[in-house]
Amino acid sequence: MNNSETKESDLSFHEPKTLLHQIEPYLVHWKWFVFSVVIFISTGYCYYKLANKSYFVEASFILEDEKKSSGELSGLSEIGIGKGIFGSSASFVNDQTLILQSRRIMRKVIEEKGLNIFYFKAGRFQDRELSQQESPIIIEFLDQNKEKFDVLGQQFSISQKNQKLFFESEDGQVIPISEGKKIFTSFGEIRVKQQFEVEDDFTIRVDYIPVESAVDYYRSKVGIAPNKEIQSFALNLSIIYPSIDKGKEILNGLIEQYNRDMSSDKVKVAKSTLAFINTRLDHIKENLSKVDYQVADVKKSQEKFNLARESELDLKLSAENSNSLHEAELQLAIVDMLLPHIHQPSFELLPTNLGFTDPNIPVLIKQYNDFILEREDLLNSAKNDNPAVSKIDNKLSTLRRNLETSLTNNRQVHASRVNKETSRRDKLNSKLQEYPTQESNISDVLRDQSTIEKTYTYLLEKREENEIKAAATPAIIKLVDEAYGYKRPVSPKPKYILLGSLALGLLLPFGIIYCRLLLNNKIKDETDLNKITDCPIIGEIPYAENQEIKDNDRSSLAESIRILRTNISFMTGQRRGESTVIYLTSTTSGEGKSFLSTNLAKLMAASGKKTLLIGADIRSPKILNYLNLSHLQYSSKGITEYLRDPLMQVEQIVLTKPQPYDFDIIFSGHIAPNPAELLMNERFEEIITYARAQYDFIVVDTAPVGLVADTLLIGQYADLTLYVVRSNHLDKRFIAIGNSMYASGKLKNMAYLVNGVRFDRKYGYGYGYGYGYGDYFGSSKAPIKEKWKSTAKTLFRSSMKTSNKQTPNSKNRINS
Repeated sequence: MNNSETKESDLSFHEPKTLLHQIEPYLVHWKWFVFSVVIFISTGYCYYKLANKSYFVEASFILEDEKKSSGELSGLSEIGIGKGIFGSSASFVNDQTLILQSRRIMRKVIEEKGLNIFYFKAGRFQDRELSQQESPIIIEFLDQNKEKFDVLGQQFSISQKNQKLFFESEDGQVIPISEGKKIFTSFGEIRVKQQFEVEDDFTIRVDYIPVESAVDYYRSKVGIAPNKEIQSFALNLSIIYPSIDKGKEILNGLIEQYNRDMSSDKVKVAKSTLAFINTRLDHIKENLSKVDYQVADVKKSQEKFNLARESELDLKLSAENSNSLHEAELQLAIVDMLLPHIHQPSFELLPTNLGFTDPNIPVLIKQYNDFILEREDLLNSAKNDNPAVSKIDNKLSTLRRNLETSLTNNRQVHASRVNKETSRRDKLNSKLQEYPTQESNISDVLRDQSTIEKTYTYLLEKREENEIKAAATPAIIKLVDEAYGYKRPVSPKPKYILLGSLALGLLLPFGIIYCRLLLNNKIKDETDLNKITDCPIIGEIPYAENQEIKDNDRSSLAESIRILRTNISFMTGQRRGESTVIYLTSTTSGEGKSFLSTNLAKLMAASGKKTLLIGADIRSPKILNYLNLSHLQYSSKGITEYLRDPLMQVEQIVLTKPQPYDFDIIFSGHIAPNPAELLMNERFEEIITYARAQYDFIVVDTAPVGLVADTLLIGQYADLTLYVVRSNHLDKRFIAIGNSMYASGKLKNMAYLVNGVRFDRKYGYGYGYGYGYGDYFGSSKAPIKEKWKSTAKTLFRSSMKTSNKQTPNSKNRINS
């Protein structure tokens, strides 16, 4: 039967590709996965136990919005004034959040509490950070010049050994020290203070980092978030830190510093107002003294008098006129007192709470003072030419112009009112001139005295209010909760470590196996071979530790060769009485030709067929070694001797059924120096002709076609050529040699035979692990695991057969 006929008569089923086929290379290495998962989970558990824990600390407070309680501002909002200036409550909260997050506030907290000095207690595996309260020792840096610290920082250790303290620097300098005394180090003078005594030895690592670096570090850890309610003025502060006490210290320090900072701004404004009022009081006090002297002089020169009844009405109107005129003059005086401060070239705080009847002026004064305070804060860390300072200067100039315009307009209104009331007073005075001159004079003096006294009393009241406000230093915030730390750590999270360890434990062996599969260029089984050849595949031989088939052997190896024997009959189309010559070859040596040849001859003979085994590999003979008959090569002759001696008969080289085997053998003989030339003569054909006449099956073990041309010289005498491919041994690229032999017909009726397949590493069906019968699997001595495997594989094979009813036949595999 030729190759094309064989190809067209494919009868075997084709295993469908399922998910099981994709994952079975990984399932066979399940122990790797279990071992890797156990290792990674154990490592993750140890990491969780040894890692420094971080804790969540939070605090909250409510801002006091001055604009909420200001009736003036509510009036402004109704008429549309100030909306662009103040915005909503959300804008106010956002502004205060920016202040809390500013480097300026954080820098003040760090400098006040020394938070740029870190204390770490040395542990067996890693160091644990301590707060200043937890550390048994505290470091004081005595050098005033800290430039070297603020550029590079410093690190050193303080150790206690046998109740004695030692200083150890980074460069290995060790100095015995005493508590409270100065230490002269390479970076300056320090002093160690012991907060509490510890009996055990300890080592405290001290890290001094630059203040600006500490500012960046803490700002990155502190979170500030407003309340979710839209109109809420509450702020929530939080931090995740290894030390709960230090986290509390940071948050409480921020709140205290913010409150102190905002209160100091109010105090500055109050002091500026007090200074303004005191200046005006001194001036008014002088005027009041002069008027008092005038009143005394008039009363001395005149006797006490009573107004006539007819002048009561005019005097009443005159009194009303005096009150109205006094109010207008008071407002005019306040404007005149404030205008000189507006015209000053420098930016200074303006007095507030002066009682303007125009609500727009106090609003502008407050905005002007807020920008003045912000400008002063900026000038602490920046120069006048800084863009931020210039921006505020522009805003101040704009506010100053707006304020000057408002004051000027207000002055015009009140000046007009003064003129109006003065004109009215003049009219009343003209009528009163008819009264005695003495009454007119005393009225003028008393009226001036009353006006000055009211102004003086008003300023005294304002001074008292501002003094109370300055002395009270009211809180800007209402504390809801002080900093509170939760005892349960938030980092590292055990569930994340567990999931991460599990994932890594699965991914590592998966990646290794995947890379091995990706880089493996060897043929593993029939499936791999099917993808790269059109040549028929006659079968697969499983890997076996024991490579010797015994009588009545029911092992997977024996069963697979029995199937091979049946497939050979199918491919050769053998009829009763005809002999069959079977060649076994391969690409390279070590692929199992001699192993398969000897075992195939055993099973052929066991079936009652007269069998001859020929060792035609005269370069590297192995037949007798596999059969444990190597001693016969010294007393017998083989093919080499026959090919050299034209007078020798074939019967002389036949080993007739050497014990314990039931088949005849012709071994290769001694190794010849010119094997190719010997095989080219016609005497090898005589051996085949003799064998066909005497035997039913002739199994010929030949040389590898990929290494030598010996097999090609005698290939025409075969009825079937089995091209052996060993699993996980032959490179896929070398299959091109076998494919070339098949395509060119150099090897007669060629079929591939895959040898050494590891069916025990496949979760599909396979020899010995899927049959469920035989001496091994049927006996009570079989291990429980193998019986379970057998049952599972049988069930799977049954499902495979069901699916194969609708699956097209394989293009290559030949099965019985």
